[in-house]
Amino acid sequence: MWISEDWKEFEVLDCTEGKRLERWGEYVLLRPDPQVIWKTRRLHPRWEKPDAVYHRSSKGGGEWEIFRLPKEWEISYKELSFRVKPFSFKHTGLFPEQASNWDWLFKTIRGRLEKEPEKELRVLNLFAYTGGATLAA
Repeated sequence: MWISEDWKEFEVLDCTEGKRLERWGEYVLLRPDPQVIWKTRRLHPRWEKPDAVYHRSSKGGGEWEIFRLPKEWEISYKELSFRVKPFSFKHTGLFPEQASNWDWLFKTIRGRLEKEPEKELRVLNLFAYTGGATLAA
């Protein structure tokens, strides 16, 4: 797995017992994550005071409990800008773990354009769910 070390505005602050505490710009979100199967102590102080918490419903789906959060806000990764918006199904409209793939796109496309600037370039984006890779391309 490739991991980007270049995020300035996104960070996983802590995770335990099926939950992730994440910083998205100046806001801290607490979201469920079924892949977080370990049980460790909650050391980060924002566990007690996130800006929003997503609560799963026993019937499926869930809802956000918002304490201090705008409807949407902007964060950046390198020269890319994204609008973040909490949706009713836990997502934020962005998958920040894809940043290493965006880096690969930057490098690959720039390299190709430097070698053959006159040749048409086509990109097939097979992960177009949020548009992050399309913006990177």
